[in-house]
Amino acid sequence: MANWLQKQWLTFTPWHLLLLPISWLFLLITAFRRVLYKCGFLKSHRLAAPVVVVGNINVGGAGKTPVVIWLAEQLKQAGYKPGVISRGYGSDLVGVASVSPTSNPNAVGDEPVLIAIRTACPVFVGARRVEAGLALLKAHPECDILISDDGLQHYALQRDVELVVVDGAKGFGNSALLPAGPLREPKSRLKTVDAVVSNGLATNLKTLVTPPVIAMQLKATSFYNLINRQSLATPADFIEKTVAAIAGIGNPDRFFNQLSAMGLNFKRKAYNDHYQYSAQDFQNLETDIVIMTEKDAVKCTSFAQPNFWVLPVSAEIDAQLMAVILNKLDKLRS
Repeated sequence: MANWLQKQWLTFTPWHLLLLPISWLFLLITAFRRVLYKCGFLKSHRLAAPVVVVGNINVGGAGKTPVVIWLAEQLKQAGYKPGVISRGYGSDLVGVASVSPTSNPNAVGDEPVLIAIRTACPVFVGARRVEAGLALLKAHPECDILISDDGLQHYALQRDVELVVVDGAKGFGNSALLPAGPLREPKSRLKTVDAVVSNGLATNLKTLVTPPVIAMQLKATSFYNLINRQSLATPADFIEKTVAAIAGIGNPDRFFNQLSAMGLNFKRKAYNDHYQYSAQDFQNLETDIVIMTEKDAVKCTSFAQPNFWVLPVSAEIDAQLMAVILNKLDKLRS
């Protein structure tokens, strides 16, 4: 069903005669809900620390997690002590939980575990981000700013800075709202945020938005072995070997294209976003090397084999973004 919808979201088909009326109803409901929060009929909560939301208006991955990791490091350099809250998608969590680098991704979500590994910041997850934020600040009163991984549409949590990440390659599909298109909110929502981060080249994006559009690229250099992270490899080390690449992320083609650009030939296997791997998924992969993303790797650690290799990526973002964020935070202090 998910793959079928993805195809429908690229254009308009006869199915949209049925889907578009539901999208119009979805638009009315989401707009009415925002008005209720804005007018105070639905209660929103302000936490004791400023909140920076990193979200998107599309369904699926746009590159939010690398932005969260980059932002946490940049805020540390600016003198802040950040904490991160997240929904924990793909988990079976009930309530609120603290996340450590050794947490079970099935219990708390794959992205929060990755964020905990990469940032060494306090990370808490929960379906209700207000509760997650309150729990984090109670456990870590030293934290003076919170980053919300996703949650742009979670209006129960008041926020001080809103960042939207856009997939420059995928864009907005047919620009229709769910279920006729991939949008959670209309593109006009981009005019109300503090900055739009474009993951890759996005054509005509600046004509859609009022806030600054910040360029971002995901960069990768070397691989590390999942069993022994100190063991590193370059693409040249895999040239003479048979390679399988797996990806259970929002846009697996971006990962596969990165590997192709490195000169690798490989068999590709794409899974649904947040796919929960098991050892059985790898039994029939008759290749010398298996390459995966870091998001996949946190779910494969318990049954890792010596031929499992991971390609970490880091966000490279124009310095203008931190200028926008710090300027907004400075105004809050004054």
